[in-house]
Amino acid sequence: MTQLRLVLVTRKFWPLVGDAEAVMANLADQLRRLGVHVTVVTPQWDRTWPRQMVYREVPVTLLPHAPRRGWGTLRYMYALSRWLRQYESEFDLVCVSLLQHDAYATLGALRHTPVPVVLRCESGGHSGDCHWQETVAFGSRIKSRCQLANAFIAPTAFIADELRGAGYPAELTSTISNGVPLGPPRTPANRTAARAALAEAHPLLEVAEYSPLVVYAGPLEERMGLRELVRAWPTVADAWPGAKLWLVGEGSYDAVLWEQFQDRGLTEQAIMTGSFDELDGVLHAADLFVLPSHEEGIPPALLTALAVGVPVLVTDSPGRRELLAGGELGRIVTPRDSQALGAAMVQTLKEPRTAASLAAGRRRIEQQFSSARMAAEHLQLFERLLAAKQRKAS
Repeated sequence: MTQLRLVLVTRKFWPLVGDAEAVMANLADQLRRLGVHVTVVTPQWDRTWPRQMVYREVPVTLLPHAPRRGWGTLRYMYALSRWLRQYESEFDLVCVSLLQHDAYATLGALRHTPVPVVLRCESGGHSGDCHWQETVAFGSRIKSRCQLANAFIAPTAFIADELRGAGYPAELTSTISNGVPLGPPRTPANRTAARAALAEAHPLLEVAEYSPLVVYAGPLEERMGLRELVRAWPTVADAWPGAKLWLVGEGSYDAVLWEQFQDRGLTEQAIMTGSFDELDGVLHAADLFVLPSHEEGIPPALLTALAVGVPVLVTDSPGRRELLAGGELGRIVTPRDSQALGAAMVQTLKEPRTAASLAAGRRRIEQQFSSARMAAEHLQLFERLLAAKQRKAS
């Protein structure tokens, strides 16, 4: 087969930094390594950003997007539709992240062409695409058009079930887990080196060698269970007065979090670090990764923590329970329970996972959740769709 020419449409891409951005960047990079000619199309969220750039050897086109929310979305949809129609002869397939405005615009622009369109559902529950379509203006219209896509991808079985329950064709829905790159495993030596490098980057990131460091990485939003995490932290502080809590990421909940830090006298222990392009260095420095989310989901940060070999503590959900083999590869607690979360953090820091357990977690990522595997499964789906298109045309 000739080289596949793929357009990857995503609302979240570098220089923005976060879970969705990491997934798309890893997917684009790994597909390129498999011989796919990938072009990323994304909004120009900041007017100072270039309209064209290359990221990890992947060309990226940034389309106009106005600052105002409603008008900005419309402007981007029009720009995306025009771009797809203009360059239709230069790509074979389009994969769109999120079943939202981007998908609506893409399917509308390509409805009279033979170009297959694949939609990726990125999350589930109250923050997922199915719930979004049921609650926003024109959601039912967007849903009706999204259901015309050639295939759908869900990152977990839970989200795949949500799609089927919302009326998306089961026979067109595939479950392809998100994946992360496999860097070097965490060791005492690189823990020390990582802490030294972070302290050199900024004095606020200095952590004493003997002090526990607990890291959360993800959106700074209430749905991620951060209120409970801050309430639980004094339990850790009582056991280790020098312990540090880093909240890595950005979001609308940051002002509330700062007030909670102040109210509990935690401003010396709890720090909102902002985002990092790569999490590996932060996780090498950590002693525990915590995910207190209220909702279903397996974010890339959790997968990266397992790949690095840092102990993990998560709140219960079907996907996370399966990922951690029911608790064999990490500790699981009930969501929204600050007391249980605090006790579990202390217990995990006092009794870390065994080397065998941490190695098993890394093997699980290598075998089932690597970015190379994620890209290979996407490519298999894309090639099936193009082969079916060729059979139909002949």
